[in-house]
Amino acid sequence: MIKYKATVTSIGPMVGEFLEHGMLVLFGETATDELAEFAIIHDGQNDDQALAAPLVAGDHVCLGEDCFKVLAVGDVAAQNLNNLGHLVLKINGETEAELPGDVCVEKLPLPAIDV
Repeated sequence: MIKYKATVTSIGPMVGEFLEHGMLVLFGETATDELAEFAIIHDGQNDDQALAAPLVAGDHVCLGEDCFKVLAVGDVAAQNLNNLGHLVLKINGETEAELPGDVCVEKLPLPAIDV
């Protein structure tokens, strides 16, 4: 089951700095200009209930053809994704989210992110 689907519409100039630390920050198209500086902007959050089912450990996040197993989900991560299209994806292999908005996935090489 696909719980959330989005297409990248723009990539902020500071995204590379976050990638170096194993982190991707995503926002829906309603993100402010300041947020868009360090975020991957996407079109996935277009209605009030964009997330088809709760985001849980064991799910997979796919970036193009590359998929990452979700290992931990912070307490507000699913709510942020559903309401704002906001996702803090940490590619760190951790099984506990450090912050309430974090989604931790297995530590694998990241693919190139393109519009």
